Amino acid sequence: MLKRFAAPLRTLAVALWVALSVAGCASTSIQVAWYDTSYTGGPFRKIVVVGIHNNIANRRVFEDIFAQKLNAAGVQGVPGYLVLPNDANLDEPTASAAILKAGADGLLTVRLLSVDTKTRVSTTMMPAGGLYGPGMGWGGWWGPSMVAVPEVTQYDVANVETNLWNVNTKRVVWAATTDTFNPRSVATETPGFADLIIGQLRARGLVPAGR
Repeated sequence: MLKRFAAPLRTLAVALWVALSVAGCASTSIQVAWYDTSYTGGPFRKIVVVGIHNNIANRRVFEDIFAQKLNAAGVQGVPGYLVLPNDANLDEPTASAAILKAGADGLLTVRLLSVDTKTRVSTTMMPAGGLYGPGMGWGGWWGPSMVAVPEVTQYDVANVETNLWNVNTKRVVWAATTDTFNPRSVATETPGFADLIIGQLRARGLVPAGR
């Protein structure tokens, strides 16, 4: 009777293993980062956050959440849509004037570079039979024989570029590219993304030390 459940149990075990593996990759990590070592201006006090995206709703959700995270970190964060008009043809002088008028000394621009679909082939060893038990015919003290079970999974990787600008000098003082595995939505991924970026900025003294 137990033998009847062997195949379903093997399938369930493999599915669970794959799910846990994929879930473990659902995070954002820094791939490359750069810092202007000549910058001596200390922590920024007011940063305008601009998400460069064609989807207005996604942009506003991102900017709101990131600005809130900055406020919690001791920096006045301002969503870009409150400062800059939603104009695809917005020129640099107009944008700079609007940011300066807002009293910001920093500008954080975040741009999605690409979303790539990757394929992963993995193998796990599973018992060839079902469950242990008397009369199962697995014979021998060495236990059950094992078979390799291949699994093919696909996942997305979002590559994002982040730049922190000194508004007064119009120079980048910190930049990084990040990868986010299996991004679900802007609202879901932004809090973790913001925590990672703010932590990096804090380590460089570009935002105040933790409260």
